[in-house]
Amino acid sequence: MIRDSKPGTLLAINNYFYRRGGAEAVFLDHIAMFEEIGWTVMPYAMRHENNMESEWSDYFVSEIEYGRDADRFRRIVQAANVIYSVEAQRNLRRLIDRIRPSVAHAHNVYHHLSPSIFSTLRASGIPTVMTVHDLKLACPAYKMLRDGKVCEDCRGGHVYNVLRHRCIKGSVSLSAVVLAETVLHRILRTYRDKIDRLVVPSRFYIDKLAEWGWSRDQMVHIPNFVNAEDFSPEWQEEGYFAFAGRLSEEKGIATLIRAAARSGQRLVVAGTGPQQAELQALAKETGARVEFAGYVSGEALHRLIGESLALVLPSEWYENAPISVLEAYALGRPVIGAGIGGIPELIRAGETGVLAASGNVEDLARALSHIAGLAPAERKAMGAAGRSWVQREFSPYAYRDRMLSLYGTISNRPFQIDTEAASHVNRP
Repeated sequence: MIRDSKPGTLLAINNYFYRRGGAEAVFLDHIAMFEEIGWTVMPYAMRHENNMESEWSDYFVSEIEYGRDADRFRRIVQAANVIYSVEAQRNLRRLIDRIRPSVAHAHNVYHHLSPSIFSTLRASGIPTVMTVHDLKLACPAYKMLRDGKVCEDCRGGHVYNVLRHRCIKGSVSLSAVVLAETVLHRILRTYRDKIDRLVVPSRFYIDKLAEWGWSRDQMVHIPNFVNAEDFSPEWQEEGYFAFAGRLSEEKGIATLIRAAARSGQRLVVAGTGPQQAELQALAKETGARVEFAGYVSGEALHRLIGESLALVLPSEWYENAPISVLEAYALGRPVIGAGIGGIPELIRAGETGVLAASGNVEDLARALSHIAGLAPAERKAMGAAGRSWVQREFSPYAYRDRMLSLYGTISNRPFQIDTEAASHVNRP
């Protein structure tokens, strides 16, 4: 067996090994950061056609993808693996036998890798943390939504409601599988007893999990990060507000379109999703000045947000700690955010942006009008304050040091870093 390299060896775990969403962005950026400071990083994920190349892919587990055609036997095997994956345990043991990690850091594992891996890590004596990207530890339906509204019916141990309400894609069979997974791992105390710490990006999620019975001692608040040096704050405003994200009901875009119509403001919506046709029809019906830009990424997305009056997050669900807020600040733009979930923690009202009541058309229209009514210099000052805040509190340097401290605590050992390599991670 190869022993720990210096400064450390990280086992980074997530269902997917490609840039698929917010959780994957954190996962992959975390890997890149620790490789830059001299760590050996081994990813562990599910096989998928979109995965990045990796020398460790032979250890990845078989793909499970909902909604794809499969025969009855295959569906039964997949359901069993969702609940408890023996394959994931077996492959993980092989990887650990090759190189023993100093620390394991998991992100999203349920429904694909399965929580069974935490038993393997604990049996192997590997210090383990998991980043909480959603509320799955509280509610089997990880978004805590039903019919587009926040639902807490499973609180108090009433997890059978996930099946009663068919919360997983409206399916009895999928909801039953997720219920079985939840019940089994609660009985085994997989998350509570086999994970050393839960990394929680928002204080709201810490409070919400504590309400649902989780110990605050197991949780540590480490915010997400953005490297402001990767974003230019020098843009010329073009007189519109911007939304960027998936076009789905919980994002509150219908409320935003109605607010844009009421306030007479121009809106550019970047993204695709199941609600797209409905939202386009709503824009036409209300007479709102809305441009649907489709999927936008990279420099084009930076420009779209950078030239806006502000980024708008009109969410109507318990968002965690959206990185899009930090990216808007890095681009020198203020943010209008809904007062729900972890969003209010990321907005200093009147200084970096404005809050509006979630799901309230009139209040959001007021916020749009307020920001539009400011002088360009005032909006620029808000964006600059946000960027400065990101550089101080949400930088890669701050995230790295917080995470190294946590790793040292659970491992009972200090970790060295390659100081020359570490210079690539910019200080604020």
